[in-house]
Amino acid sequence: MVKYRIEHDSMGDIKVDDNQYWGAQTERSLENFPIGTEKMPEAIVSAFQQLKKACAVVNEEKGKLNKERAEAIIQACDELLAGKFPGNFPLAVWQTGSGTQSNMNANEVIANRATEILSGDFRDKSKIPAEKKVHPNDHVNMGQSSNDTFPTALHIMAVVQTTNLLIPALKHLRAALEKKSEEFMPLIKSGRTHLQDATPITLGQEFSGYVSMLDHALTQIEMGVKMCSELAIGGTAVGTGVNTPKDFGEKVCAQLSKQTGLHFVSAPNKFHSLTSKDAVVFLEGSLKALAANLMKIANDIRWLASGPRCGLGEITLPANEPGSSIMPGKVNPTQCEAVTMVAVQVMGNDAAIGFAASQGNFELNVFMPVIAQNLYQSIRLLADCMVSFADRCVIGITANTDKLNEYMTRSLMLVTALSPVIGYEKAAQVAKKALHDNTSLKEAVRELGYCSDEDFDKYVDPKKMIHPQ
Repeated sequence: MVKYRIEHDSMGDIKVDDNQYWGAQTERSLENFPIGTEKMPEAIVSAFQQLKKACAVVNEEKGKLNKERAEAIIQACDELLAGKFPGNFPLAVWQTGSGTQSNMNANEVIANRATEILSGDFRDKSKIPAEKKVHPNDHVNMGQSSNDTFPTALHIMAVVQTTNLLIPALKHLRAALEKKSEEFMPLIKSGRTHLQDATPITLGQEFSGYVSMLDHALTQIEMGVKMCSELAIGGTAVGTGVNTPKDFGEKVCAQLSKQTGLHFVSAPNKFHSLTSKDAVVFLEGSLKALAANLMKIANDIRWLASGPRCGLGEITLPANEPGSSIMPGKVNPTQCEAVTMVAVQVMGNDAAIGFAASQGNFELNVFMPVIAQNLYQSIRLLADCMVSFADRCVIGITANTDKLNEYMTRSLMLVTALSPVIGYEKAAQVAKKALHDNTSLKEAVRELGYCSDEDFDKYVDPKKMIHPQ
């Protein structure tokens, strides 16, 4: 049987599960928003805990919060960041668009735990001395509003998760692809454009393009992280900073930088930072660009590995699991498929974030929880799939040299090397005759009398066609 206690807010009393640290506003949110299964991401919850800790430090420095309460709030935040008291942040993404209830969820849990630290209990407020009580609004939320804390937590999450999770995963995949590029650099093969045969390229050159895609993606993502390092904290309700001491935002950002080891700065214009989500749109856009590149890379790799007997078969992928419940011995490019599904989801998330960000009205955007949910999902999915793709696919790719050589030597587009010698139109005739007669290019040139066998061998050399002459 669940035991309840009575919690109070400005709307009155409400029953709360006595095993939990949250208070009245969290409980009201649970009752009023039974929508979906998506909960506020843990990364946002952690960002709130970092923010509340930093605000307590600054409020004490400013003489606004006494040392005992500040230390209790800081301890409560540290405990939560360490993973203590799980299950205390149960709110749905689909709540108030400002994220007010998630801000209050953080305030209430921290306040009740801080009160417990000071008094040994938090359940019966009537028996706790006033000086031992920590109030969610008056103390934990001091100098703050949901309108500046949620956008701040959103940006903290974006910077922390992108820096600590996504970028290392991207670099891991890049390193795996670069190693394959170096390994495959000597292997000449037929290039393909428009899904048709083209002039020679090495398999290593092909893979070097994938490496460069990730280099460009990294540059773009780092630009997005820099934009998200500007924080709205200090703007409070509408951007004016009402109820904050001087330099509060700057001090909190400095403290957050110290706590996380990452760089945060106070947004120079709080009216912009409260209502505009353009930095997040830019970051998500860079994630969409990465997703587009990953889609191309994964598609190329599964096409190159198609077969094993009725496809291109130029490379072989690791066999990780059976591919069919009916066809024995079938192996599918499952890691590639996972990457492409993630790419599709990220592109959908980008659309949702862009539309949500466009809906700011006057001094506030009220689509922030859905923005947070989609951005975090993009970061996490991309990071996870890149590590899995590198470890379970790319690292184990092998080249099928016989197949590479077969396609390369049979390619009609080797005739391109003859264009400077016999001209474009005659070279085209050679290619068309060889295709029609099902003969080699050399035989077609010989029959047409456009050049000798010796000249053909001199000019049509795939090794000379993989770099400028």
